[in-house]
Amino acid sequence: MFTGIVETVGKVEEIIQDGSNVGFVISSNLSEELKVDQSVSHNGVCLTVTKIASGKHWVTAIDETLKKSSLGQVEFGDKLNLERCMKADGRFDGHIVQGHVDTTAEVVSINDEDGSWLFTFNIKGEGLIVEKGSICINGTSLTCFNVNENHFSVAIIPYTFEYTNFNQLTVGSIVNIEFDIIGKYIHQILNKK
Repeated sequence: MFTGIVETVGKVEEIIQDGSNVGFVISSNLSEELKVDQSVSHNGVCLTVTKIASGKHWVTAIDETLKKSSLGQVEFGDKLNLERCMKADGRFDGHIVQGHVDTTAEVVSINDEDGSWLFTFNIKGEGLIVEKGSICINGTSLTCFNVNENHFSVAIIPYTFEYTNFNQLTVGSIVNIEFDIIGKYIHQILNKK
């Protein structure tokens, strides 16, 4: 489980095709602290560390993960938001994030608000988004507003803009979306026949 509070940004150093799977070699200031078998959020996708060496770590995304997330579009040199799993004795700064991407969304506008940035997204499929509710975008816990049928916005403060890959996004970029887990369970219970 994660909180959506990004610890650092890693750089994709290598992409390895292995049948229908894709392996990623990531360099970051966090890589040497990781352990093999550890779960780490990569742009909001929970992936297992399989190897660590020389300031880099290796992870693998299976076909289902590549289809559900934007990881299938990742290229050499791209920056990924990284977060280790939540410690049981730590503060819970974001919201409950599982690292299980529900869908993707496209950036439709980015407005510089003279001190913050307003990002607006078009979401693919049915969105379980509520006004002022939590959402996880590329592994970052955020609050939504201006919510309508297929669009929503988030405000990005300077700290988040500088220390996540939001500064790499442009209009047309595809991001990973994980809806709030509590909302997903309530939606399922209410819609059971």
